[in-house]
Amino acid sequence: MPELVFFSGTMDCGKSTLALQIEHNRSARGLQGMIYARDDRAGHGKLSSRLGLVTEAVEAVADLDFYAHVVGVLTAGGRADYVIVDEAQFLTPQQIDQLARIVDDLALDVFAFGITTDFRSKLFPGSQRLVELADRVEVLQVEALCWCGARATHNARTVGGEMVVEGAQVVVGDVNGPESEVGYEVLCRRHHRRRMTAAAARAASLSPDVLPVDTPAGPPVP
Repeated sequence: MPELVFFSGTMDCGKSTLALQIEHNRSARGLQGMIYARDDRAGHGKLSSRLGLVTEAVEAVADLDFYAHVVGVLTAGGRADYVIVDEAQFLTPQQIDQLARIVDDLALDVFAFGITTDFRSKLFPGSQRLVELADRVEVLQVEALCWCGARATHNARTVGGEMVVEGAQVVVGDVNGPESEVGYEVLCRRHHRRRMTAAAARAASLSPDVLPVDTPAGPPVP
């Protein structure tokens, strides 16, 4: 039976890499998929991973009707055996409903990849709807790590290297971006709650308040 599958995880846990691997495995068996991406690091109409892999994709703009688009491809004589959607957290709930309709009415597997929660630990509307509708929700097993070495479970937004907890839900950035710009970092829950990024931890370790201080020797105690 065809399924709507939601592959979820934090940033930097290999979601796009897995999407590209599924595309490779299925295309190697002679299948042809429709690939969609949004705000990819490689640019408009691309699906890429941090490992350097990249493929062409349809840009999933805010007003794209996925169901109508796939039906249009099939009606024009094109082929679609499955659908892959990366950065699915950015989709609207209505677009997630369209993905579910592709599964139910067109009998195609849909593989959606995305982050569950934003930098404030709040569900993205698209991710929430996927959790509500998906036949399966798969948490990626390649664990991203917090700077402390614990399993990263939360996404933090940074501006100028400092964690922020206010602002628009969607601001494009990357975990490898310059500290002077908007960026993102994965943290464990404890350090996300404390707003302790890697940069903040380094600063704390260099603070004179926490460094050992040599005190002058006093007079001998009788």
